[in-house]
Parts: sequence; structure tokens; C-alpha cells
Amino acid sequence: MSRFLSLLAFVLTGTTAWAQNPIATDGDKYKVVFENERVRVLEYHDLPGEKTNQHYHPAFVLYALSPFKRTLTLPDGKVLTREFKVGDVLWSEAQTHIGTNIGQTPTHVIMVELKENAPAAAPKK
Repeated sequence: MSRFLSLLAFVLTGTTAWAQNPIATDGDKYKVVFENERVRVLEYHDLPGEKTNQHYHPAFVLYALSPFKRTLTLPDGKVLTREFKVGDVLWSEAQTHIGTNIGQTPTHVIMVELKENAPAAAPKK
């Protein structure tokens, strides 16, 4: 019985982690354009008023291909408002959020998610 419960816990944990993959939660908006062992590059499109499901991104760089305005709702309820111009670049640490396009234009971005752990700090001299 304990093996069954352990297996069930493992499967449920894996399902939860997978469910937060934006490709799984919002495959109509996210598309993988490149992936290797170090990065995953996503293209994202949405229309004004559209909203994503809650999902997770590891640390990433975002490049805006269109101007847009959106909110990000974090798991603790905090809401961030972000506005981008074409060519804006953003670095973000890993985060879980729900995104909502609150502007008048579609969102179109490229995101480069990092798969690597942060490098170790340089030794102090």
C-alpha cells in the first residue's frame, strides 16, 4: 500500500509540474520555435482581452515584437502591470503567473527560457 501511495504522490507531483508548462496550459498562444538542452525559445501571441491560465516560466529573456500592455497576476495575488514598445527587452527571474492583455493591441513576443542552473558565485579573494 505504501508503494502505491508513493507512486500516486510522484504521479500527481509530475502532473502538477507539467500542468504549469505554458505549452500545456495555453498551447493556442505559445509555440516552441527552438529547444535544446540549454534553452527553450517560445513565441507568444494573444489579442486584447485574452488571458492565460496560471503557468510557470524558468528565468527568461523577453523580446517585444509588438507594443502591448498587460497584467501579470502572481500566485500571492499581487498584480504587476507591464507595458512594452517594439524592441523592448526584459530579463525576469523564474515566476508563476496569469497574464492578461489589458491593452488595445495584440501581444507578440519571443521568450528565451533558460534551462541551466545559475552559475556559482565567483570565489571571494
